[in-house]
Amino acid sequence: MMVSRGLYGTLWILSCFGQFLSEDLQISGPANGAVGGSVKLAPDNPPSTLIDTIQWNFGTTIIVTGPLDSAVIVPAYRDRASLDRKTLALELWNLRLEDFGNYRLTVLTTAGPQLTGETSLQVFENITNVRLIEPEESLIEGESSANISSEGTGSIISVQWMKDNSPLSPSNRISFSSDNKSVSISPVQRSDGGEYQCTYRNPVSSGTADLRLFINYGPEDVSIKGQDEVDLGVHVSLSCSANSVPSASFSWKFNETDTDVTTDTFTIDQTDFSHSGDYECTAWNNVTKKRASQKHALLVKVGGGGGGGLTSGAIAGIVIGVLVAVAGICGLIVYLTKTKKIQKPNLRQNGPSRGAAQSRQETDLNYADISHFQKASGERVTLGNVSETSTEYAEVKHGGKSRAPPPPYGSQVSNPPVRRDLQPLLSPQEDGGHV
Repeated sequence: MMVSRGLYGTLWILSCFGQFLSEDLQISGPANGAVGGSVKLAPDNPPSTLIDTIQWNFGTTIIVTGPLDSAVIVPAYRDRASLDRKTLALELWNLRLEDFGNYRLTVLTTAGPQLTGETSLQVFENITNVRLIEPEESLIEGESSANISSEGTGSIISVQWMKDNSPLSPSNRISFSSDNKSVSISPVQRSDGGEYQCTYRNPVSSGTADLRLFINYGPEDVSIKGQDEVDLGVHVSLSCSANSVPSASFSWKFNETDTDVTTDTFTIDQTDFSHSGDYECTAWNNVTKKRASQKHALLVKVGGGGGGGLTSGAIAGIVIGVLVAVAGICGLIVYLTKTKKIQKPNLRQNGPSRGAAQSRQETDLNYADISHFQKASGERVTLGNVSETSTEYAEVKHGGKSRAPPPPYGSQVSNPPVRRDLQPLLSPQEDGGHV
């Protein structure tokens, strides 16, 4: 259906001056689109009354016009525009940078009033090929300055820098260029090392580049781990470490004499006394051209604390073993004593002791009162002076045959003691008498 020239002219006039009449249609915006992409422009509140004619304009250029059910898209947009007659939405595809600008919708209803709405479209090139350019020279802590620059293609609206996933902010050592596409750090510190990210953005796309920055420093804090005293004939290892970027290389001296050890570990397979002395480890950084050293004294001795001697567990075992042995011996002695396999010493109470070690075959010794004796006929013979009151005793030995015990001390008749001048004449053999 062809649009009459009079109607076309009327719509064109309305499109030019409609904004002065009313703006009752609300269209969200601005709309954003990417080059080569698509975008849809639509009123948020389409008219509720019957629509007579409709027209979409880009600036003063008509895109679509005519009665709603037969609106025509002009030839310039025929291959990349369409109209949704239900929602009055205009869709554009194969966008170009030239499509950037203002778009206006004009509607005439059967009720007579004219409704208009306006929005804008922004078209951006997609961001691609973002990369970071690192410093060409090695960075040394406290000596070097670093400059990191970025580049990329597309419509760049904003640039953001991050370090280790946190925003990078300016400081007394960190500064940014006016377009925010490069950052400078002077002088660098070891804390500046890490992962840097730069992101280019626009409303329709973004691009990010990463760069790891290394700050060289050290060596410092050189230390040697190992034993101070060791036994003869044991294996010994001394380990050297240093805080350094890049990792340090190592060399060793023994008693101020260079060795052929160029690793972080000095090993002695079997110690002898000649291994006692000072071991010096030197760390070298081939980037910073700096070195640092540390010494360690080693003493080899008999019974040294390095590897010989008894452990605390062994000492405890020996102590426990000794206590158990002592307790066992004491228990055995008690058992033998109670079972009379070991007899107690036997001391006689009625005479002088001869000692527990005296032989059982030795003849026993008893004492008897010899103030008188009896003849074979039964007659009693009194010895000594009757007036004397003291009592004399004589030793009488007897064989192993059983015999009657001597009379109790209180049963003897008090008689004068034997006169010493008569003792040679009174032997037990005379007159058949016996003691």
